[in-house]
Amino acid sequence: MKANPQFYDYWPYEGRPKIQWPNGAKVAFWVAPNIEFYELNPPVNPHRAAWPQPYPAIQGYGIRDYGNRVGHIRQMQLLDKYGVCGSISLSTALCDHHPEIIQMCKERNWEFFSHGIYNTRYTYGMTEQQEREMIRDSMLSIYRHTGQHCAGYLAPALSHSEHTLDLFAEVGTELFGKESGHWQGKETGGIYTCDLFHDDQPTPIHTRSGKRFVSIPYSLEMNDTIAYVVNKVEPRRYGQMLKQNFDRLYQEGERSGTVMCIPTHNYQVSCPHRLKAFEEALDYITSHPDVWVTTGREIADYYLQHYYDAAVQNITEQHAVLGGKA
Repeated sequence: MKANPQFYDYWPYEGRPKIQWPNGAKVAFWVAPNIEFYELNPPVNPHRAAWPQPYPAIQGYGIRDYGNRVGHIRQMQLLDKYGVCGSISLSTALCDHHPEIIQMCKERNWEFFSHGIYNTRYTYGMTEQQEREMIRDSMLSIYRHTGQHCAGYLAPALSHSEHTLDLFAEVGTELFGKESGHWQGKETGGIYTCDLFHDDQPTPIHTRSGKRFVSIPYSLEMNDTIAYVVNKVEPRRYGQMLKQNFDRLYQEGERSGTVMCIPTHNYQVSCPHRLKAFEEALDYITSHPDVWVTTGREIADYYLQHYYDAAVQNITEQHAVLGGKA
């Protein structure tokens, strides 16, 4: 493993070319429902156990199954109410296990991007070729079941490798044509990652193929699993956090457009005692003027068309002044 993966350059927040979202919006707001499939008894990975308790892991499996049986419907109805088109971080095995969920999302024109095949099968320990095949399988599954050219990637259970971004960009080009790395409306493949968590605006990413590729903000801090399970946040406080996060990004978006993402899980945010806080946050955010309620794909497409080249030029100029890369 490299000491520095060198996915992107140091690029200070201040002094960047101004971003203006469609219709003058200050914030590009998107919701990323993680719709996942967990195996009760997955293949053993020596680098990470799938479940914290010995087999059978009924508790963990059961609540995740609850999410696909009950929670998904609750969340979908709520997003419908506020005009939010979800960008699904999809365990693509769900296409076979629960095609009815895929159909409901297709009917609403939700985006599907890859979250691997199963969320109990990790990138850790894979060879580069094995990871390439896993990424290829997930992208092909999305295309076969939805007709969409998969634009984005979030590694299964965040288990990415130093090759993940390069492989996703390359497989997208292989599957969907040599032009899939350039802006083509919604017909793009392999152009953005959610795996880096390093900025509040889209940023250019280095790929070994030289393909135009961006990181789209996907906040672990606003992620419901991190909030509820890791940080032990109460529902009311989580709702406040979402509003406060939006307030700051909306304020800064006056100068240059920002991105807010709420990553959700249908077995977390959709539990009865938590749903109200999420709804209040959605109501608050979408009631503001100058908010572009959108998808990850649309943000990546728009940035590639309007701001990517200027960003690369600005980074190059800043580094020339500084005398090289930080």
